[in-house]
Amino acid sequence: MAKTGQAQSFDVLIVGGGPVGLSLAIALARFVPGMTVGLLDRRQLAVPKDSRASAIAAGVRHLFEAIGVWDSMAEAANPIAEMKITDSGSDDISRPVFLDFFGPRSPSEPFAHMVPNTASAASLIAAAQDLVTIVEPGAVSTFSAGPARGEITLEDGRSLSAGLIVAADGGRSMLRGLAGIKTFSHDYRQSGLVTTIAHAQPHNDVAYEHFRPAGPFASLPLTGNRSSLVWTEKPETAQALVAMSPEDLAQRIEAAMGSVLGSVEIVETVQSFPLSLVLAHRLAAPRLALVGDAAHVIHPLAGQGLNLGLRDVAVLAEVLVDAVRLGEDLGSMAVLERYERRRRADTALMALATDGLNRLFSNDAAPVRAVRDFGLSLVDRIDPLKDVFMTQAAGASGAKLLRGIAL
Repeated sequence: MAKTGQAQSFDVLIVGGGPVGLSLAIALARFVPGMTVGLLDRRQLAVPKDSRASAIAAGVRHLFEAIGVWDSMAEAANPIAEMKITDSGSDDISRPVFLDFFGPRSPSEPFAHMVPNTASAASLIAAAQDLVTIVEPGAVSTFSAGPARGEITLEDGRSLSAGLIVAADGGRSMLRGLAGIKTFSHDYRQSGLVTTIAHAQPHNDVAYEHFRPAGPFASLPLTGNRSSLVWTEKPETAQALVAMSPEDLAQRIEAAMGSVLGSVEIVETVQSFPLSLVLAHRLAAPRLALVGDAAHVIHPLAGQGLNLGLRDVAVLAEVLVDAVRLGEDLGSMAVLERYERRRRADTALMALATDGLNRLFSNDAAPVRAVRDFGLSLVDRIDPLKDVFMTQAAGASGAKLLRGIAL
């Protein structure tokens, strides 16, 4: 990794070394020869000790292919060929399927793959090492926007500047706050539990989303007879579940799933985290663009949080590459407003959809259940409408990179 002195200057500086920041850095370095791209994180870049996996939609897979990182993570990926959605009451034993999204977008392309976070991180970090200047780790202290460059200082006194600074520093973005960008936020008063389970029956590349009164419960297929589990519960219930023995918790998981995959075993550490909605009022300010969780944090029920951030990457990379070719100032508001206009609707619609679905299904009242189950059954019978939902979930339209077109 590149060591730095007391001052460093870049064309674009990306703050945040997660998958969103790494993907943007690689895309810009690959498609704009000669562009100086810096990447700064609070910690040394390393593959995280992370038991979670992420659903990678078809469009994001196209992006990964275009920037040259998909092949190295594909071996660990498992396709999602089908998704079954159920609606269960507190004491229901059976899990009738009300909605079934079946079949790939094309014979060779599932609408999503499950990829362990360790595999995606390893691939992205390896690619970035050869293309990007990895700045020695440091925490941001100040941000200022000048007429030609943005500048940040770090807590250790170093100064970094760039024509454009990109905040990819997470839901509690320091850069977003320093730029004075306000947010709308809502605490769901729910916790998400994540782990990996092994199970007796094969999943056959099927994902299950069980809507339960406390929140959704999803099992998502991994390689082998394993699935990634995302379980939404009330915070106090989540705390009690994490404290259980692995054997007792495995029994609770099997019961919650309706035994669709047979007996289960917990094979990774169970993690719990609070759930909230956070939306930035703006996605750009002078010399600054927000991407990923710095711009939006949504409910995980649709597994679209990371995909939403990587769609930011696809659009911002396209806008910046076009601006370079036109000789424009990358950090000008004229350029950044193009990015913001193209991302605002998608972000708002996904936030509204996940928020609305969570509110609708986290309700055990019999009349509400009857109406929503009727609606699910109706959608299940209308193939063109199901195709619309599948296409949206695949996210393979819009920006060039999401369609597999190089910039």
